[in-house]
Amino acid sequence: MRVLGLDLGTKTLGVAVSDELGWTAQGIETISIDEERGEYGLKRLREIIDEYEVDTIVVGFPKNMNGTVGPRAEASQRFAKLLESEFSLPVILWDERLSTMAAERMLITADVSRKKRKQVIDKMAAVVILQSYLDSKQ
Repeated sequence: MRVLGLDLGTKTLGVAVSDELGWTAQGIETISIDEERGEYGLKRLREIIDEYEVDTIVVGFPKNMNGTVGPRAEASQRFAKLLESEFSLPVILWDERLSTMAAERMLITADVSRKKRKQVIDKMAAVVILQSYLDSKQ
């Protein structure tokens, strides 16, 4: 079984999945969402969960640098509850402080153009979040 990693934004949802052994995270895609209207791409997530036989979901939990929970972290908490209800799978909130910055740094180091970085940053952030979770389990 595999673990799904998600990086929730207001307009996009970065998606990553683990390999079958739970050692490495691979970026899958970025799903367009509309948080204000409550549209989270659940149909597409269901397809991914079924296709990859996901048994656990990890959602990035963007705490403030001082460890407090702000509006974005609260949005992640609400999203996690929605996922648990919708998919009946365990959902883990995982501290994602600086994950987007780490993803950006990796893409810059790989000499990815600014335009291309914008297209893949959320997917890469999901990879960073999921890999951090997987590494903690080793």
